[in-house]
Amino acid sequence: MRLHVVVAAMLWCGFAESRKIRGISSSYKRFYRERKSFLCIDGSNIIPFEQVNDDYCDCEDGSDEPGTSACPRGRFYCTNLGFRPHYIPSSRVNDGICDCCDASDEYNSHARCQNTCWNLGQRERAYVEGQMRTLDEGLLLKQQLIEEGVLLWREKQAQLRELQQVAEDLQIKLEEHRRRKHEADRFKEQTLKALGAGDSGLKNQNGTVTSMFQLLDTNKDGSITVDEVQAKVALIHDEERILSEDEAEALLGGDFHMDVAEFQHTLWDILTKGDSVKIKNTHSAPDSIAGEDPHVKAADSAAEWEATNLKQVEEAYDTVNMEISDLRKKLAIDYGTDWEFLFLNSQCYKLRVY
Repeated sequence: MRLHVVVAAMLWCGFAESRKIRGISSSYKRFYRERKSFLCIDGSNIIPFEQVNDDYCDCEDGSDEPGTSACPRGRFYCTNLGFRPHYIPSSRVNDGICDCCDASDEYNSHARCQNTCWNLGQRERAYVEGQMRTLDEGLLLKQQLIEEGVLLWREKQAQLRELQQVAEDLQIKLEEHRRRKHEADRFKEQTLKALGAGDSGLKNQNGTVTSMFQLLDTNKDGSITVDEVQAKVALIHDEERILSEDEAEALLGGDFHMDVAEFQHTLWDILTKGDSVKIKNTHSAPDSIAGEDPHVKAADSAAEWEATNLKQVEEAYDTVNMEISDLRKKLAIDYGTDWEFLFLNSQCYKLRVY
């Protein structure tokens, strides 16, 4: 009884093997289940199942001849166990050239094909393993770049906070220097007003009178002459005009010279309060004398000093704000969240693809 079972199993295996459809993949086996008839996969025809792989093309899509070269549109499936399976045109089946590495396409030819699938698969597996190692190395390098990028981003953030603190300190200094410059300008203005006022006090008036007298007294002999008045004073009508000798003598009170005491009570009022004559090359007498007054000089120097300091602080403040703007732009736009590229920013590097 046991012997009959073994013989029957062997016969069934032989029958099943004999009915194995050549040239199809496992995904297409459902179309080739043995039955009385075969439906072409494109639905173009129904034929007896015995006509599958009978070396005669009955289906327009060539699906009835997957294992022969009968159909021009047919495809033959190379199983290639141990390597990559693939399709070849059915015209290459039994053409004497081994297209499948398992030699399954030359089952009925005189070609002497060897099964090279294992060797090919071994080489490909070695190649893939090498690619995987390269990929692992790349992923490791990427992780290192991400970590370095995060550290660099934190460093840039710390730098940004430092610059913002510097900007806040400079802003405080800027406001202080603006206040001090405003005070210096106001003090200078008050000094000029006090110097030009007629009732600003005897000391300031005497200082102004003396300064203007010295300005007119070219030879410094303690008196103003007609020639000196002609040289320093101009008559104003529609435009500036040089005084004649008679006009200069008239300004001196009909005399040819005038001392400082006489100047204070006569010509001084004419030059500072009148609108018919003025000191040459000046816009007004008080302004001309102001340039010689030590109080005005001190106030002017203080104003210029504060203006210089203010300009320096403003330039430093603008520079820091520009650095903050550039750094914010880099952090927000250039870097974003691609940490692995942050470390490569502004660096030269070589990239090889494949």
